[in-house]
Amino acid sequence: MEENAAMDVDGHAMDGVESTNGLDREGGSHIEEEDTASEGGSSDSGDDSDSQDRTLEHLQRRGLLPTGCCYDDRMKLHMNADFSPNTHHPEDPRRIHEIFTAFKKMGLVYTGPASELPRIMKECPTKYMWRIPARPATREEICLAHSSDHLAWVESLDTISTSELRELTKRYDQGRESLYVGSMSYPAALLSAGGAIDTCKNVVTGQVKNAFAVIRPPGHHAEWNAPMGFCFFNNVPAAVRVCQQDYPDICRKVLILDWDVHHGNGIQNIFYDDPNVLYISIHVYQNGQFYPGKPPNPMTPDGGIENCGTGPGLGKNINIGWHDQGMGDGEYMAAFQKIVMPIAQEFNPDLVVISAGFDAADGDELGGCFVTPACYAHMTHMLMSLSDGKVAVCLEGGYNLAAISNSSVAVARTLMGEPPPKMTIPKINKEAARLLVKVQAHQAPYWECMRPGIVEIPQLQSLNASRLHDVIRNSQRHALQEKHNMVPLYVQREQLYKSFENQVLVTPQLHEAKRILVIIHDPPQLLAQPDALDSSLEPHNAWVVDGVTQYIDWFIGQNFGLMDINVPAYITNEETRQVDMLKDTDSYIPGFKEKALQEQIQHLICYLWDNYLQLYEADEIFLLGVGNAYLGVKMLLINRDCKDRISGVVNFVTGNLRPVKSDVDTELSSWYKENSQVYVAGDHACWTDHELTRKVHKRRFGTVIRSDMLGLNNMMNEHAEEAQEWIMARVASVSRGDTTEEEGGMTS
Repeated sequence: MEENAAMDVDGHAMDGVESTNGLDREGGSHIEEEDTASEGGSSDSGDDSDSQDRTLEHLQRRGLLPTGCCYDDRMKLHMNADFSPNTHHPEDPRRIHEIFTAFKKMGLVYTGPASELPRIMKECPTKYMWRIPARPATREEICLAHSSDHLAWVESLDTISTSELRELTKRYDQGRESLYVGSMSYPAALLSAGGAIDTCKNVVTGQVKNAFAVIRPPGHHAEWNAPMGFCFFNNVPAAVRVCQQDYPDICRKVLILDWDVHHGNGIQNIFYDDPNVLYISIHVYQNGQFYPGKPPNPMTPDGGIENCGTGPGLGKNINIGWHDQGMGDGEYMAAFQKIVMPIAQEFNPDLVVISAGFDAADGDELGGCFVTPACYAHMTHMLMSLSDGKVAVCLEGGYNLAAISNSSVAVARTLMGEPPPKMTIPKINKEAARLLVKVQAHQAPYWECMRPGIVEIPQLQSLNASRLHDVIRNSQRHALQEKHNMVPLYVQREQLYKSFENQVLVTPQLHEAKRILVIIHDPPQLLAQPDALDSSLEPHNAWVVDGVTQYIDWFIGQNFGLMDINVPAYITNEETRQVDMLKDTDSYIPGFKEKALQEQIQHLICYLWDNYLQLYEADEIFLLGVGNAYLGVKMLLINRDCKDRISGVVNFVTGNLRPVKSDVDTELSSWYKENSQVYVAGDHACWTDHELTRKVHKRRFGTVIRSDMLGLNNMMNEHAEEAQEWIMARVASVSRGDTTEEEGGMTS
């Protein structure tokens, strides 16, 4: 053992380290004594052990089992090989110390004389957590989740010098591995895995009703054959495999719920083809940019929602990967209510294991999310409704000492039977809500509870079904043709024609119009009341809401020529045109593909400008952008030198705010500010974030106006007269020969 190995995080000698080899490790006294030098230590009395066993049998007969708690001070000995005073690493030994100290401060762990414990446990069996001793995992247990070569590599850390450990740390604590090593890393990792194993075994066999393993190093990133992300051995898979092997009659199906802010790639990959282990991970994904990121091997699944398992395990892997950091109670409770609990109840597990990383907790800067202790308590409470309450919690990440302590206490209290505290659930992030619908769609083929409201796309091909979007646009075309003689404009580009057939409508003799309004808008909104039992829709209970129509009618009445560009949320391309009904799950999921939309709309709007609009002799051309499609306004302004021909821009925004800025035309942002009205929905995120509110008033976002209305159609209806008057005022000012400065002054 290295000279510095038996030192605690403050550099003080840990005199009690060797004392943990007593009865506590052999299944004896499970109490916290005031005179014990190490929290892992215990009484030396064999009589105490017999008394504890008799007490436990008595509680089992009465159906009053305590909550278990596994902790051992020796796991703090895993520390960075660099002992310099300024060295700090997020995976700090104090993490487990602070949690266990919080348990003691809150009175969750017994700290009095050992002689009093049997009486207290008989009189108040659920008052304290029952101590589960930690012991090193065996080689056979580790190899249920890891290769023998990987075990040998971790074991070798026990024999190399401090200088070699420091070199290894420098090499591994960078990039995707993100790992530090020390002389006690191997025994600490064995204790962590062994603690998880015995915690789960105690729960499965009914020694305790549920349990919390306060262990480190964590495990959920460790792969079958490699360490990763602060992790050496993957504790939870080892524990699950041992329980399935030792207790096949009572522990066959296991649910692993991983709420660590990082995706548990190791757990996923170990069980990816296992039909008896349901792995659900709620994590920040950021399209694969958030740690652990995309794996080096492109064939290896990551934390994306499309990775649902393989072979017999297909459908047993569920990733709820948030689009960004900043998620909190609303998003996590929605994930539980809409995805986690329905599927978990259908799976009906024999055991629930929580990979409990607390780095999504409010206050953890590494995770950047805002989950409160109350939310962790509620999630735990919901999971306790499964598997006859057999729930084992195993600590993973979490790097703010106060946050992990408060969150752990909330979970422990819930396990012990205390009702979760009352909480106010905030509104869910819109993108997060869309993500949950996408997860539901991906899981619908495998789970009955996910199917309501999800259309079985393959069936539609054989039924000669048509997309409702196309039906509605054809209906609009006929209505506008009958009312205003508007006709489709043929887009003579093969790729564009696939997506925009009948989507661009124009008034007759548009090229002769003196005033032109170009409307770039999202498709009409569909509102429907589905059947409560089968989610079917009756036409009588469905409506098409189109806020653009009133603008078309009014401006044609003012002798404007109209070009109406309908931008579908779903973009068809040559490769998917014939097979999208069979293969593209996104075709029936709300939202749109930003990259595909940007590429197609840029081609379209530039094509229309080059071949039509710039060739016309109109005195005034106005742009009206509506919804996500107002991206077309930005694409035209930054890709074509057209601002001298554009008399004004009006936009209605509920989604992303688009900056208009050009490195070539340095005056473009100023022009946009002076010549635009950008109405932004009252519930837009920019109004709730002070920093964003300050940014949206910069020139590149145009003249931004906060609307009191919510939703595109409500906004367009509310501000129709205002927008019309603004445009007509600019028409009048040009007719009078007013200057650009005067026009700008009128808009500010």
